[in-house]
Amino acid sequence: MLLGLTETSGGSVRVAGLDPTREPLAVKRRVGYMPDSVGFYDNLTARENLRYTAKLLGIPRAEFESRITDALARVRLDDVAERRVGGFSRGMRQRLGLAEIWLKRPEIAILDEPTSGLDPQATHELLDMIRSFKASGVAVMLSSHLLDQVQTVCDRVALFNRGRIALIGTVSELATQVFGGDTVIQVEAEGAVVQATLERVPGVRRVTREETGALRLFCAGDVRPEIAAALVGAGAKLLRLNLLQLSLDAVVRALLRGAPRCGVKARPGPVLARSSSRSLPIICRALGCACSSGWCCWSASARSGPRSATSRR
Repeated sequence: MLLGLTETSGGSVRVAGLDPTREPLAVKRRVGYMPDSVGFYDNLTARENLRYTAKLLGIPRAEFESRITDALARVRLDDVAERRVGGFSRGMRQRLGLAEIWLKRPEIAILDEPTSGLDPQATHELLDMIRSFKASGVAVMLSSHLLDQVQTVCDRVALFNRGRIALIGTVSELATQVFGGDTVIQVEAEGAVVQATLERVPGVRRVTREETGALRLFCAGDVRPEIAAALVGAGAKLLRLNLLQLSLDAVVRALLRGAPRCGVKARPGPVLARSSSRSLPIICRALGCACSSGWCCWSASARSGPRSATSRR
């Protein structure tokens, strides 16, 4: 849709100020695209494939070889330029795909799952090359489900749910929207009253239990000294006390697994309670819920306190 290759079902988009539906050729001249599976002629060498692309792009013949050589050098394929692409690994093909984009000298590069199926070394090298595109002034739009890679490359992130953008911003902005700006501390301790003790520490706003059994505390600032003192005073054995750096993975996990899901126009009842969480409207919107009443559906548990229940939507 961004390249004008398929019709849109609704909404509108602008690429470099252009409408790809009405001006697809103008968009294609300014955008480089690499699909998740790059197609090349296996019986041609890397240089011959790029030469063919250069002809299709209408690059003047006087510039052919210099631009091809520059593109191959940028993606570190200059030493295999005369080898047939049929013998290339997937990582080498992906790098040749980046060379093809660089040959075009675009303003924007759209990359679809560029590191899918690559080993760690090839992934590291490809991400370095993508960063070099950014450093050269090319706007890179990257789609991926590998959140750690997204975080290392992207300045801004959009999280999609059911085909719509649920949240958008820098990773720190997303974390603030979801966690309300709290400092998150992870605690592992042994003792009969660990959770109750932690809930009474000044500055601790909320305590949740992770699947591993560790406790996650959402606090107003770094209160690790107070937490340690409270646990020692209660006779508990402190095993671990970590200040967590909120990652994109943590944001997505909070949205999809740990966040309360509200019903649509839910009515107050035995299992309903108005949530005091500042992040509830953000979470509801990200999960695709149209409810704006603030009523959140909880399943009560005398042993562990409120838990998020399955959405009624």
